[in-house]
Amino acid sequence: MITCIAIDDEPLALKQICAYINKTPGLELSGEFDSAILALDFLANFKVDLMFVDINMPDLSGMDFVKSLVDAPKVIFTTAYSEYAIDGFKVNAIDYLLKPIGYPDFLKAVEKAKLWFEKDLVSVEQINTKNDILFIKSEYKILRIKLNEIKYVEGMREYLQIHTVVGAPVMTLMSMKKLEKFLPKESFMRVHRSFIVNLNQITTIERNRIIFDKNVYIPVSDQYKEKFKNYIDNFFL
Repeated sequence: MITCIAIDDEPLALKQICAYINKTPGLELSGEFDSAILALDFLANFKVDLMFVDINMPDLSGMDFVKSLVDAPKVIFTTAYSEYAIDGFKVNAIDYLLKPIGYPDFLKAVEKAKLWFEKDLVSVEQINTKNDILFIKSEYKILRIKLNEIKYVEGMREYLQIHTVVGAPVMTLMSMKKLEKFLPKESFMRVHRSFIVNLNQITTIERNRIIFDKNVYIPVSDQYKEKFKNYIDNFFL
C-alpha cells in the first residue's frame, strides 16, 4: 500500500485529489492539507510514500516546500500552468498533473509512481547479499562498511551520511527508505525522519534523545517513540 497526502489551497481541487486517492486500489490517504506549512508539521512526525502537491500556493509554494524537505517522499505536482513541468522534474518529481485533472490522467501518474516503488524494492533486494557488510558508492569510490561499525545514519536531503565508530562519515546518494529496507531490523531502527541508529551502539538515552557523545544528540520523534520504548523495555531491569 502506498501512503499518500494531498496538499492544495483550492478546496475543490483538494477534494477531487482526495477522492481519486480513496477510490484507487493500492493508495491510502494519510492526510489532506490546504497549506504546505500544515503539511510540514505532519511530515515531521509521520512518514508517507507519495505526495500530491499543488505548485501555486500562498506563503510557501509547492516547489519550495518539496525543496525544503529532508528525505522527501516522492511527489506528483498538480498545477494549472504547464510551464512549471520542467521545474517539477528538477526536483525529481514522478509526474505533474495539469488542472483540471481527469481520473485517467491521475491513474497514469499513479502507475508511474507504482513502477518507481517496485524498481526501488528490487534494487534493495539485489544489494542485500550479506548481512554483515554494506558496499556504498561514495563520490567515485565504492566503500566497504561493516554494519556493526555503523553508529547512526543521518538523512541530508537526497544524500545520506553514514557515521561509523572509526573514520570520517561516508556520504552517499541514497534515500533513507531504501537503506532502511536493507539494514537488519534486529540491529537498526529508524527513530526520526532523518536518523537511523544502530541499536547495539547505544549507551545513553536522555529525555527522548540518544546520546552518542557530547556533541551528538539524536532525537526520537513521536512517530517512532513507542517502537523505540518497546525495544528499551525488553532490556530494562
